[in-house]
Amino acid sequence: MKFIANFIKKNFYKIKRKFLKHSYIYDKLIGQILKDKGIITENQLQEALTVQKETLYNAGRLVRLGQVIVNLGYASEEKIVKTINESYKINVTSLKDNIKELITEKRGTFYEKLPNPGLPIWMQLSIAATFLIILIIFLSSYTNLSRQKKSLYMQTVKIGKISLNYFVNNSSVPLLENNILRLNTLIKEASDVEGIFYALILNNDKIIMAHTDLNKIGSALENNYVKSNVKHEKKVTYFNCTLPTGEKILNLIQPVVFKGKELGEVHVGVSIDFIERAIKKDRDLIIIKALFIIAVGIGIAILIGLWFSNPFSELLIAIQEIGKGNYKHKVKINRKDEFGTLGLAFNKMSDELNMNALMKESFGKYIGSDILQMIISNPESEWLKGVKNEATIIFTDVRGFTAYAETKEPEEVVENLNEYFEIATNTILYFGGYVDKFIGDAVLGVFGIPVFQKDHAKRAMMATIALQKRFESNKKNSLLSKIGIGVNSGIVVSGNIGSQQKMEYTVIGDSVNVASRLSSLAGPGEVIISKTVYDHLRDEIKVEALGPKKIKGKAEPVETFKIIRMEEN
Repeated sequence: MKFIANFIKKNFYKIKRKFLKHSYIYDKLIGQILKDKGIITENQLQEALTVQKETLYNAGRLVRLGQVIVNLGYASEEKIVKTINESYKINVTSLKDNIKELITEKRGTFYEKLPNPGLPIWMQLSIAATFLIILIIFLSSYTNLSRQKKSLYMQTVKIGKISLNYFVNNSSVPLLENNILRLNTLIKEASDVEGIFYALILNNDKIIMAHTDLNKIGSALENNYVKSNVKHEKKVTYFNCTLPTGEKILNLIQPVVFKGKELGEVHVGVSIDFIERAIKKDRDLIIIKALFIIAVGIGIAILIGLWFSNPFSELLIAIQEIGKGNYKHKVKINRKDEFGTLGLAFNKMSDELNMNALMKESFGKYIGSDILQMIISNPESEWLKGVKNEATIIFTDVRGFTAYAETKEPEEVVENLNEYFEIATNTILYFGGYVDKFIGDAVLGVFGIPVFQKDHAKRAMMATIALQKRFESNKKNSLLSKIGIGVNSGIVVSGNIGSQQKMEYTVIGDSVNVASRLSSLAGPGEVIISKTVYDHLRDEIKVEALGPKKIKGKAEPVETFKIIRMEEN
């Protein structure tokens, strides 16, 4: 048994955590419902949970919360069962039913209730990638266009300065001589320069002496525009402005100085509308290119999104299947990257879970589900090392089995034996006991160990009466009419018995031997009990005293009783 415990401890750790977590979740939910319905108080709930944990971790006994509440006298089993049925709309007949499974079937598993994602991950990745592409194109385009605009503007300033400097250098003498003809000849040359919108020369009285528009010669300068971006560089002042015609102009001004005396100033206007036109043209081209890049980027983003999201979808489906108990489900991710490694790891995990489930089911058949759950829940508990407890043992045996087997075909003998064992096992388990072992044609059942039961004697007697009735009602299997049953209560030692190669959890002691001897005293269809059982159930059973009987292994005779019936409550 130690071998089994160590094996399960190493390989069933995940099942242990899942079992404990789910058990406590459901127990707490049921406890909360009982509290909300006024069946128990908050203090009673907390005390019951504390007793449950202490029993589980200290004594290795699995006691359901509802049973703990009943044992503590806080509520009756009938009231708890009724409350659970009304709250969850299920049909529980007793606290021994698998309430967690019934609730899960009614309400669905956690994985089945997972909300569907608002947007598939491939779409989220596509949107994110598209947004990133647009952001990069916008930032790069804005930066490039701004740099280009600044470069064109500075180039325009340079052109304007060259023209301005030419006019200033050649207009000082004509201004000094008041030679309007020569000044206009000089200005006329400016109209041939590309980009020059206008040029004019003023005297000290701000009268236009020369202008590219001859109609303005002799008039005063009108400053009917708004200046912006005004800058001063040595003697040159320039700024942006918009003329009444809507033309955007870079206006450059420089005074005309001769031998330290200011004679007037030169104005040169350079159109900067071409900058906006050039930028707009480049912007349109960039937009066309950007749309093409975005379209291609969206396509690539969708492909990348699907490439990334498919493994997640596979894993989600696999998790849902595992959650439903389908441990044979496999993830199909044939990739040589982290996703492929994750898929292999997931498949390995599902194989181990499947093996663990099979092992759990198989071990449960050999050692009993209660013991298996105890090993899983607390494999290092003291009960594995051997403990003393009071329990009730029932021992069933076939009278004249050897003679019976000699007159029947082997197939029939095995078939009838299996039916007998099936009836005995199901009945013992139904009333809260466990089948310790099959010994030839005998069955050893135990109540009160390993699961704590205050009423172990009553449970054992109810199981015995039920067995007796089922054996009597089955007329097809003649073997069942030959079974005698012995029942005894007393102190037994339970724990691992065996060697390193083979161990089993079992009960030993004088009480077990007495139950076996009582079984041998019982005739076909009879149930013989000891005085300890009778003392437990004196007011609940009708018996026939058989008197003291000499039993092998006992120095003194043992008082025995034959069960007539169990009184109805």
